[in-house]
Amino acid sequence: MAYKVLVVDDSSFFRRRVTDILNKDAKLNVIDVAVNGQEAVDKAISLKPDVITMDIEMPVLNGIDAVKQIMAKSPTPILMFSSLTHQGAKATLEALEAGALDFLPKKFSEIAKSSDEAGSLLRQRVVEIARKPGKLKSKSVIRSRIASPIVLKERQTISNTRPSIPPIHITKEKQSFIRCSGKEYKLMAIGTSTGGPVALQKILVQLEQNFPLPIIIVQHMPAAFTAAFASRLNSLCKITVKEAENGDVLKPGYAYLAPGGRQMIISGSEQSAKIKILDDDSPKITFKPSVDISFGSAAKIFGGKVLGVILTGMGSDGKEGSRMLKANGATIWSQDEESCVVYGMPQTIDKAGLSDLSLSLDSIAASMIKEVGCG
Repeated sequence: MAYKVLVVDDSSFFRRRVTDILNKDAKLNVIDVAVNGQEAVDKAISLKPDVITMDIEMPVLNGIDAVKQIMAKSPTPILMFSSLTHQGAKATLEALEAGALDFLPKKFSEIAKSSDEAGSLLRQRVVEIARKPGKLKSKSVIRSRIASPIVLKERQTISNTRPSIPPIHITKEKQSFIRCSGKEYKLMAIGTSTGGPVALQKILVQLEQNFPLPIIIVQHMPAAFTAAFASRLNSLCKITVKEAENGDVLKPGYAYLAPGGRQMIISGSEQSAKIKILDDDSPKITFKPSVDISFGSAAKIFGGKVLGVILTGMGSDGKEGSRMLKANGATIWSQDEESCVVYGMPQTIDKAGLSDLSLSLDSIAASMIKEVGCG
């Protein structure tokens, strides 16, 4: 049976375009449209769609307020359409925090190189949202989905000769049993994609200003969004969060977010590590920024003194970078399936036998604090 979709936009042209694209997939059926946020709320309650596509700027009631009301009255997976501007980024982040699960640029030319490719990506996103198991929580802040507006492809991987060892699973109830391993760490590295913004916020706000490690973060996100996201996190966190810049010296208590559309690598030495930001126009590398590239560079500089964490996200980015870290003796953790918005990236880590611990999102921050500081 096809997933029922409600398309919400004040532009009749865009409503027709999205409807035509989605109805090309037998797994999707656009059952109705809405022309403003208030109509979206009313139809979400009466029609109970499986998924909603939502514009942000609309009359009567805007998309952000519509998301808040829908999540309070009839929780439904929602994909936002956004403009790739600083203001669009701020609005989209607000919508994600309000409960939307994913977003895509409204201009399809910014999604992919061709209309067919863009349509395929849109259908993929909507199906993935609709497939999310379990009921959404009726809260102001719930899990969110976000992914870089580029076609997701499986990266070519190196043969894995390491035995596949299932990771230890740590739930919220078990977190009190986690103990510091006694390892020495010089860096924490986090990789994430779909669902990452809210997951990162939940983790980073729990870290104290004197957190003993520098943190590098690779979140699949377009260039127009990363500065706004870093600023938002910095306003909420005790640690300092910034969009990484070329030449930044890694400091404890700082988190460096890779800028969208470029690559972040670690250079120098363990004693004086710096960040390099590189332009990347290579068609061979799907993700910009790439978890694999950043993790791989961290392995070269810090060896086994890295705690790598793979959070919710689509695809397999991070697998090879984690493999490089693991080969040097580093520790790798992954988010568990139940708490992920999309169990893609963590699943590839788990299946490859690279994850030492599989943790629920609620357990990750406390586990980090115990592991690196014996808290």
